[in-house]
Amino acid sequence: MVAAMRAKGLEAMVITHPADVRWVSGFTGSNAAVALMGGRRRLFTDGRYTAQAKEEVQGLSVTIAKKPVAQEACAWLEKAGAKLCGFDAAVTSVAALEAMKQAVSGKVRRGFFRAVSGMVVRLREVKDTDEAETMRQAALLGCRVYDEMLGVIEAGMTEIEVAAELEYRARRAGAEAMSFETIVASGVRGGLPHGKASGKRLARGEMVTLDFGVILGGYCSDMTRTVYLSRSARFSHVEAEQKKTFDAVLEAQIRAVSAVRSGVSCAEVDEAAREVLRTAGLEKEFSHSTGHGVGLEIHEGPRVGAKQAQKLESGMVITIEPGVYLAGKYGVRIEDTVLVTEAGCEVLTPSVKSWMEL
Repeated sequence: MVAAMRAKGLEAMVITHPADVRWVSGFTGSNAAVALMGGRRRLFTDGRYTAQAKEEVQGLSVTIAKKPVAQEACAWLEKAGAKLCGFDAAVTSVAALEAMKQAVSGKVRRGFFRAVSGMVVRLREVKDTDEAETMRQAALLGCRVYDEMLGVIEAGMTEIEVAAELEYRARRAGAEAMSFETIVASGVRGGLPHGKASGKRLARGEMVTLDFGVILGGYCSDMTRTVYLSRSARFSHVEAEQKKTFDAVLEAQIRAVSAVRSGVSCAEVDEAAREVLRTAGLEKEFSHSTGHGVGLEIHEGPRVGAKQAQKLESGMVITIEPGVYLAGKYGVRIEDTVLVTEAGCEVLTPSVKSWMEL
């Protein structure tokens, strides 16, 4: 952190975004701010978290604030002699910034704050060994739940019932929470890239997309699989079309995973997937980026998309999730979470992703 602050010309920093606060301090409470100045590091929270802060926070002093935590953090920095304080403009509202300004004296207020968007978020992109292991375990927990669900999903269930069963099993298996609202999209609803589970009943002859993740140790997992609810008479014209689309998405996903390694640009990975779908005549139905970073938040940097020049680095954890969405017909998405290495990547979500009929 100190080196990153110096690179921005900052002598002090106030951190308020919960995931950033947790990454810097270990604190998981809902109300906190961290003030940094040189070697001095202090966390501010309220009286509800006195015991929790004592248990969780390491390497920082703790102050139980009587006023809003961000304001007390800024006032402390001014008292400590800071003349220039960075804040993350990407996560700080106009109202929050105004409140922080009111916490410092008028004589220093005008030049005290400097916007430095995403500095801590950028540092969080590269995971250390402990973070990577936690994410590996979260991903494997998700895979175990998915493998169980293959024996549960059947025609006649509603999408909501599938999501509820999946989430119940995840919590029973030890998940702290779900990474996001579970997506279950079947049949024509598969044409919605983020189709929330609905009351629609699953029917034979339909594709079913499941997109979900679990949180373990504060870190998120993320995976998507698309399966086919088999007809009794197989390989009708419609089924053959769906399988052809599925095969194209699977090939795109495999190609993109193969392109991942340290030093490769995010745009190159995106293009590896897009090229396959372009050849198959399906690129126009691929309406989002190929992937994104994952960590303490389900969507972090880097963005794996077209024109994204950022280079992948060893230790980054990203998703690879191309999809094809045919409005009014069906959709297919396949997603793995991978850990970037010098030589390639480690797939953290090894559950089978080939064509599967239930």
